Formats: sequence, C-alpha cells, structure tokens
Amino acid sequence: MNRKRTSFIAALTAASLAAAVLAAAPGNPAGRQAQRAKADGVCGLKVVLPEVKGALPEPLPADRTGPGFALRGSKGWGWTPEQYLAEIPFLASVRMNFLMNCYLSMFTDPDKMVNRWWEPIPEAKKKAYEGVVRACRDKGITFCFAIHPQLFSERPLRYDSEEDFRDLWRHFAWMQGLGVRWYSLSYDDIGVEGQDKARLGEAQARLVNRLLAKLRGKDPDAEMIFCPVYYWGDGAGGEAAAYLGALARHLDPRAFVFWTGDSVVTRRITVRAAKAYKAAVGHRLVIWDNYPVNDRSGALHLGPVTGREAGLAAVAFGYMSNPHSPQNEINRLPLATCADFAWNPWSYDPGRSIGRAVWLLAGTPGRREALRDLIELYPGNLACGVERTDYNSFAEEFLRTLSGPGGRTGAAALLDRAEDLARRLDREFPAAFGDAKATLRSDIARLREKLGAAPRR
Repeated sequence: MNRKRTSFIAALTAASLAAAVLAAAPGNPAGRQAQRAKADGVCGLKVVLPEVKGALPEPLPADRTGPGFALRGSKGWGWTPEQYLAEIPFLASVRMNFLMNCYLSMFTDPDKMVNRWWEPIPEAKKKAYEGVVRACRDKGITFCFAIHPQLFSERPLRYDSEEDFRDLWRHFAWMQGLGVRWYSLSYDDIGVEGQDKARLGEAQARLVNRLLAKLRGKDPDAEMIFCPVYYWGDGAGGEAAAYLGALARHLDPRAFVFWTGDSVVTRRITVRAAKAYKAAVGHRLVIWDNYPVNDRSGALHLGPVTGREAGLAAVAFGYMSNPHSPQNEINRLPLATCADFAWNPWSYDPGRSIGRAVWLLAGTPGRREALRDLIELYPGNLACGVERTDYNSFAEEFLRTLSGPGGRTGAAALLDRAEDLARRLDREFPAAFGDAKATLRSDIARLREKLGAAPRR
C-alpha cells in the first residue's frame, strides 16, 4: 500500500495534540532525565535509556497463553530484494512472523511508478524474490505475495476479461509454486468517482473469490488478504457503506480484509472503530498500521508507536506495520516498538519500548546515545500529533524556532546540535544506517540555506 501521499488522497488536516513526554521505563533511576545535560527533544519527546538491556518484546502476562495478534509483521515500501533480505532476521529477532512484499516492488519500474502488471516478471527479478521467499522460510517468517492490478497502470484489470485473469493468475501461480501460502490483492488508492460503489465492491469480491478458489484448489491452506477501496474508518454512511456492504455479501468468508484504523494515517486506532468496520465489511481484519511510513518523503518517524488500544487484539487477527522508504535500517527502531505492541499489547509501554529498541540496535553507550539523540530530533508524526506521513519533525522544529523570538540564534543552535549528531553517527555507525545519515545531512544542508536566507531582525 502506497501510504499515504497527497497525490493519492487530499492532504490530511494536522490534528492538534499536546506534545507527549515519554515516561521513564519501570526500574530506571528516577533522576536520569534530569541528569542529562542536553536540549529537550523535538515535540517534548525524551527517550530514557534503561541501565541494562531488557526483553523486547515484553514477555506475556501470566494469564496469557499466546501473543496478542496471531499475525505480526511488516511489509516493504517499494523496497529492493536486498532490503527485504536484510530485514528478515530482524523480524524474527522481535518475534514477528509475517512479511509482505510491497506491491510497488512488483511494478515494472518501482522508481518511476510504472505498473504493467499483465507482463511477465523478468527472470532476474523472479530469482531475487525467490531468494526472499526462501529466507523467510528459513527464519520461520510467513511470506505474503502482494500485487495491485490497477494503481498507476495504463491498463487496469478488466473484471470480465479472461485474458486479464490469466495474466494476473500467472504471478500467483509462480508464488504458489514456491510454496507460498499467503497472498494479497490490493485495490487501495484508486479513483472511483462516478462508479456504482456496490457494483464495484461485488466485482472486486468476485475477483478475489476466483483467485482464492484457484489457489485453494492446489493448496487448501492458501490464504488471501484483500485491501479494499475503503480501508479506513468505521464503515458507516455513504459510498463506503454501500461498497463495504457489497463485500460483506459477496466476498468469500474465508478471506481477510486490511484496515488501517480510525483514519488513513491516524494518531489512534480504537476498538470502537475496529468493531464497527468489521461489522460493516463482515470479514476478519488485519490491521495495516500506517506507522512509521514516510512515503519516500524524506521524513523520519522514529518515536515509538502510540495510541493503539490493547483491546484490538480481540477484534483483529493480525497487525502489520508500514515502514520507511528507503531507510529500512533505521526503521528497525519504531518497528521494534510495533513488534512489542503486537506481541503483548496488554503490557505495552511506549517509553520502555523505545529505550529497549535502542539497546537492541546499539551495543555501546556511544551508539545508544547517538540513536537516542536521533530519535529525539526526529520523533515523528505520532509524537508530534500530526496525521501526515511527510511530517518532518526536525524541519518543522527549525522553522518554528526560526520564526520565534531570537529565532536565528535558536535555529542555528538546533542546526549545530544536528551537525554534532551527524558526526557522531558517522563515527559510531560507519557501516550502518546510511540512508538515515544521508537524510539527516540533506536536512541540515537545506535548513542551513534557509537560515542564511532568513532576514535579520
């Protein structure tokens, strides 16, 4: 799912929210925050590093016999096969069990957004993804094959065309031949203006049903997750209700449905909305959480996942995090907190979780401090109460500072702090987090130019 750029949907209005300050994890020295001689984190976020490495995910409570969500995982975002391969061991280390390719990765040209879904996938690309499937199997990760036969396509699939079905099916047949058992068909982010929404829902349901029946004809354990046109909210009212009602009536009851939460990019995912949407669509849900996805905007969202209610585990079958692109390595910080929540939502504590995530990725004090400071510079949209994937918390803090009293001095100090962090990251991680370090350097250079052009008062 191409989450969620303004070229697909209208820009979301930033919601007002007081900046949250993360509490110290249980067991940490009470005075540790006060002892740190450094500037406050952007949006007030403070990361407290535990004294010792703690378990991540948090062990289950004594009264629980299994994890919160049966399916716990992530996907790529236009990632390369090499990026998927790099993340598989990390997913396993934090008890995630599911990896879905981004349908952009299956585009003819993911960088230029060319989607000739009907064409055969080149042999070199097929070989690379066959390696991804094998690596998942070796690590106990369920691989899910995803494709979108309409987005950015000059020839959207025709629901009544046998030729189009055959062209689509050969991709599923390829994956089934590798032993893959989970599949996803997506119809998100497409223009549906002027169409009969009930008829559209029925046509898409029948396509999903035909694919699932053909898959199960060869493998009774094959599973399908459908991403519908209306994949957010409570499903009530208007066009969404007509469309989802058609899915409820016509979609194979064995199919799952993706749902992103109370809205597309959302500060909160609530049990109330999940129950309402599930009742409207009439099928089992897999939460597709649009955090920490940045839609290749250059923004980083490194703070812990927040605002997801523990009771969701009783409503949804699965939980999937949508990641950064191209910064798959630094994505492990927020992803670890998503894994923590998905495994044990009842005991989830965001402050504890992000501190443990830092420990998980950094073996020395200097490295841990550098990652802590990077998170506090780029806490991201959830920490800042903004429902936009392109929200650059560092850049926004710079602009706020620059426009305030004594703005040039404060803005220069913020850039100096970022420059120091960039040097420390280079020193502490010479061979890691290259994309994240490039993002930081790019932001510094761009904001230096803004500082130089700003009027002196």
